[in-house]
Amino acid sequence: MTRALAILTFVAALAFAASPFLSEGFKGFSPDQFPVPQDNPPVQPAGYAFAIWGLIYLWLIAGTGFGLFARADAAGWRAGRGPLLLSLTVGSGWIAVAQLSVIAATVLIWIMLVAALVAVLRAGSGDRWLQVEPVGAYAGWLTAAASVSVGLVLAGYGVTSETVAAYAGLALALMIAAAMVRARPDSLAYPAAVIWALIGVIVANLDPVNTGVIGLAGVGIVYLAAMMLRAAREKGKT
Repeated sequence: MTRALAILTFVAALAFAASPFLSEGFKGFSPDQFPVPQDNPPVQPAGYAFAIWGLIYLWLIAGTGFGLFARADAAGWRAGRGPLLLSLTVGSGWIAVAQLSVIAATVLIWIMLVAALVAVLRAGSGDRWLQVEPVGAYAGWLTAAASVSVGLVLAGYGVTSETVAAYAGLALALMIAAAMVRARPDSLAYPAAVIWALIGVIVANLDPVNTGVIGLAGVGIVYLAAMMLRAAREKGKT
């Protein structure tokens, strides 16, 4: 059963990485997918930030592949595979759903996020760069992406203004990230992925300048960077 789960997780990582090639890919929802068109939503990172998916796909394939071929029966790898398998399986069809329904895509990405966060928390401490960090990068980007989806839904369905929706989405992402870096301080890829998203948000809000959104994203970057530095220092002492 343990080996079968390792095989399924590796196959799911391959399917997940292949999903953009079976569609037109995804660089954000189109404006006309919302009742209130979202032409330049302040909650959404600049388009270049989505390039992180290339790294995430390759890292997940490398990690799950190593887990299958070198650690299939290792106890430390077992606990995280189930939730990661769930997240990747749902993620394999996410782009197709996102092109059809913003609401359905938002629900699915939160399932992906919760499962990925559980996988990070359950991952063993061994083989850090192939076990913990690939899933950490994946969960970190999903933390931002799922929170962005909430902000887009709030503004796109006229619940709040775009700026208030951006504040809500960023605050949600930062609360989750703050909890995760405390729960799993040995993962540097998790906060790094969130920081990457926040930088993308800042870039997206430079023209026109949205001081409030830039400031909130900046505070998040400083906090997460400080936590990363602290974790690195503590690890260096051990």
